[in-house]
Amino acid sequence: MATLVENRTSRGRMRASGQKRGPQARRFFTRLPLRILVALLVAVEVLPMLWMLLSSLKTQNEFVTGSVWELPSTWDFGNYSEAWFVGEFGTNVRNSILATVPSLFFLLLFGVAAGFALEVMIWKGRSTVLLLFVAGIMVPGQMLLVPLFISYFQLGLTETIWPLILTYIAIGLPLTVFMMAAYFRSIPREMFEAATIDGAGMIRAFFFIGLPMMSNAILTIGLVEFFAIWNDLLVALTFVTDPNLATIQVGLLNFSGQFGAVEYGPLFAAVCINVFSTLLIFALLSKKIMGGMANGAVKG
Repeated sequence: MATLVENRTSRGRMRASGQKRGPQARRFFTRLPLRILVALLVAVEVLPMLWMLLSSLKTQNEFVTGSVWELPSTWDFGNYSEAWFVGEFGTNVRNSILATVPSLFFLLLFGVAAGFALEVMIWKGRSTVLLLFVAGIMVPGQMLLVPLFISYFQLGLTETIWPLILTYIAIGLPLTVFMMAAYFRSIPREMFEAATIDGAGMIRAFFFIGLPMMSNAILTIGLVEFFAIWNDLLVALTFVTDPNLATIQVGLLNFSGQFGAVEYGPLFAAVCINVFSTLLIFALLSKKIMGGMANGAVKG
């Protein structure tokens, strides 16, 4: 009798496990195309960076005589020091920082202040001003280069870093103001009304209520504008002809050796420094970026 009960129990367990395996197997095969697609996307993103990293460790002779897909026979880390010092990539990084940091600071400062004025403050004509900023988004930046170059030349600002800073602010301000206004729209207006009842003026409400609540939004938009400014080539190539003021993207064009031959090892090393440094910044701030995007998508 006990044996019969045990057999029935074991058969029941087998049927239960079979019933569990059935939905799990169907779920696995249902999600398999999505997993394959994700794996392909990861491969498309990771493999080129891996190939670029390995290429930065090759010698010039391996680039000339070997295959493009051939692994480096010896890891030549001297390409990085040659790119930084001989290729003056360190100077290019310094110039990019000098152009990016002030541009980003004033761009965010003016953008947040304008977004606060357009969404929190009540005054006549604010809708028209916001529409003008939105219209500025649709103006191609390439159309502004020639008149800006003439203006900078007449003001004596050419061959300095100021044309880059002023141009980056002018080109990035419409989108920044539009996005900041959208983020301020998601903040409950009752908070600013309560601050006004407590005796806080607009300036105090801006610095003590608006700015702290916009920290994720500022970080999100700031990172978007940072990549746009940091990776710019057209503006930097138009307004700066002095090699001592060349930014990173312009400096990458100058990695040529004797008789104009491209120095591939230092070039790939410089590209790796640029790509992986910005990738590290994005990875460290990714959670803040997602939080800022979520806050901007929900209206309070």
